[in-house]
Amino acid sequence: MTTFLELPLSDALRQRLAAAQFKTLTPIQEQAIPPALAGKDVIGTAQTGTGKTLAFLLPLIEMLGRELSRQANALVLLPTRELAMQVHEQYEQLRCDRMAKAALVIGGVSEKTQILSLRAGCGLIIATPGRLQDFIDRKLVDLRQIKLLVLDEADRMLDMGFLPAIRRIVAVLPHARQTLCFSATMEQSAAVLVHDYMRDPVRVALGSVLKPAESVQLTAYELRPMEKMDALRQLLHAETGQTLVFARTKRGAERIVRSLVRDGFNAAVIHGDRSQSQRNKALNGFQEGHYQVLVATDIASRGLHLDDVAHVINYDLPKMAEDFIHRVGRTGRAESRGYASTLVAGAELIELRDIERTLKLRIERRRVNAFEAELPRRSIENTLTTRTLVALPGEVFV
Repeated sequence: MTTFLELPLSDALRQRLAAAQFKTLTPIQEQAIPPALAGKDVIGTAQTGTGKTLAFLLPLIEMLGRELSRQANALVLLPTRELAMQVHEQYEQLRCDRMAKAALVIGGVSEKTQILSLRAGCGLIIATPGRLQDFIDRKLVDLRQIKLLVLDEADRMLDMGFLPAIRRIVAVLPHARQTLCFSATMEQSAAVLVHDYMRDPVRVALGSVLKPAESVQLTAYELRPMEKMDALRQLLHAETGQTLVFARTKRGAERIVRSLVRDGFNAAVIHGDRSQSQRNKALNGFQEGHYQVLVATDIASRGLHLDDVAHVINYDLPKMAEDFIHRVGRTGRAESRGYASTLVAGAELIELRDIERTLKLRIERRRVNAFEAELPRRSIENTLTTRTLVALPGEVFV
């Protein structure tokens, strides 16, 4: 099975998939959609950028297409507003006209519109745990008819401290339901969700989720702390495509974007302290090509669908090794070639070695002089030392 046409989907959904130019199944979709369509619980893990969203949306849309109810029959929980908004957008793109619209329940924006959409009737609720728990406590939402629960980026939700909210939400759901759990990684901490909330789940795990995709070329630059900004400018001047720059802190991200804007770069910033309208403007502007550079904290490393990111630059190392994988996974998506550069200075060299040990990879180092003449992109590609990964055993299993 390699195409969406081979799936047992309704004609209406097939037509919408074709109109949206969805043709070929990714491995996670090929393995996870059939058991989900059959009503089984599914745990799906795969590298970021492999199509997990469609793997749960298609079974969900098929179920709602049969129900055609204005009561909430399906619930999708996600860790961030941006990811929830992207799932909402894709659902609206694929649902048939007879199906009720989805209600988006997220923090950081006015709740009035969200409450009105719930009261108007919706077949699907797409929510972040904190805001949905608040609505439950205030009796603003009825989840007693939920037949399908989706936990997307489950490990990220646990990392963000949402387990109490998830428990509160699941406690009011019907016990007899289908549960789909999708994530880029499935750490031991997520075992509690599998044990407590799923029934004989089908496990679908494709490839290693703890190493970069082979389509991403990795390079680490060793330099002095005061050379970082100059090295960043040099890399950005040499890059013709769009670049995502990761900082560890909100304050650091703001400092970087201010410096880049002063230097004439079209740059925007996204982090947790920005308002939703500011975050939307930055993401949409980056997607539409108005900004060459998007500076972000790890809020953008997981789940966000960003097309055509040519280069990821780690200005700061992430706190967790797994977040390194999610960051560099923003490029090299859909089998395209991507570049990921990491700037390391001082004690960060020790942190980088820890990341390499945890992820079982070796990144070749290159010492750079951040003040040397700027080089064209082709020259950089031909002269820089790139990464070599330690070979891991074959990693496709179901």
